Amino acid sequence: MFSSIYFGKISKEKTERLLELYGKEGSFLTRDSESEPGAFCLCVRRTPFVHTYKISLHHGGWAVKTPPGVKPQCFETLNDLIDRYRAAAHDSMPPLLHPLEKRLVSDDGENSELMYLEI
Repeated sequence: MFSSIYFGKISKEKTERLLELYGKEGSFLTRDSESEPGAFCLCVRRTPFVHTYKISLHHGGWAVKTPPGVKPQCFETLNDLIDRYRAAAHDSMPPLLHPLEKRLVSDDGENSELMYLEI
């Protein structure tokens, strides 16, 4: 699951544009964190915003960043983390309903328009 929704090194602005153009309420994707090398961002569309949650290694497991004093729930793999939050989102996280798969979106360059590919 993780690899199909992983868009790599794209900006916050491009992420928001992708989810606005091709997503719907509950659509989500992952990308590299712009502020923390080795971390990822889980981005979820909940109109009128795109909510972003940082995912990083925490004591040997992958976890969504939590507020100070709150123990994060760790997962062995990124797939396990995504599957868990798809099954039952955290109280503050919008439901992960519709994965935005990278293979369905074509980007031919930074200045070109994005295109949705029907399969």
